[in-house]
Amino acid sequence: MRIMDYEVFVEKLEKLDFNKKQIINTINPHSYITAKNDKLFEEALKDSDILIPDGSGIVIAARVLYNNIIHKIAGADLHHFLLNKMNQENGKIFYMGSTQDTLDKIEKRIQKEYPNITVQSYSPPFKSELTEEDNDIIIKLINNFNPDVLFIGMTAPKQEKWLHEHKDRLNFHIASSIGAVFDFYAGKIQRSPQIFINLHLEWLPRFLNEPKRLWRRNFISTPLFVVEMIKYKILKH
Repeated sequence: MRIMDYEVFVEKLEKLDFNKKQIINTINPHSYITAKNDKLFEEALKDSDILIPDGSGIVIAARVLYNNIIHKIAGADLHHFLLNKMNQENGKIFYMGSTQDTLDKIEKRIQKEYPNITVQSYSPPFKSELTEEDNDIIIKLINNFNPDVLFIGMTAPKQEKWLHEHKDRLNFHIASSIGAVFDFYAGKIQRSPQIFINLHLEWLPRFLNEPKRLWRRNFISTPLFVVEMIKYKILKH
């Protein structure tokens, strides 16, 4: 597992071998803390072929702990890159997750902006645990479509664990769990303005819009992540 900087990320994506399965996941302070108490989630992240730093905390930690200057790569950046690549190559993309309304909006926008992409989607049942029958239906739909790119959007860590558990049964070349990007691209949630992204405050507008959903990651996971980094810095020396 290697957390990848943007230049290396773009170079690697340009050279992706679409003849083999590869999983691209993201990591941020909240997922790091969550993975410490969720072994399957930790395994899913470590098993990623590419792990990108979708969190300013990861970027800052890399600089403070290793003097390694990397840049944040959001799931939205990955999504945008793969849409452009698939449009150039007449590719096929499958979206699994979110609501039917969100998926309909995604498909409509892709048809307008990326006319060379063939797209299909499925909204799974909203429950904490999918049954074996649920999974069989999802896997059959994906495999019948045989996508070049598979996007999963069921929120972390559920989405990463689902992909990790079922990857061997799925047909895809590139798969990625990109969560909120489904809502961003569908226009249901606005991504933070660029000025907040540049100031490492992308989380702030989102938190103000969804405090009930995001308070834990900002006021529990982030402080815990800072403590973990301080402990690591002390032990390192």
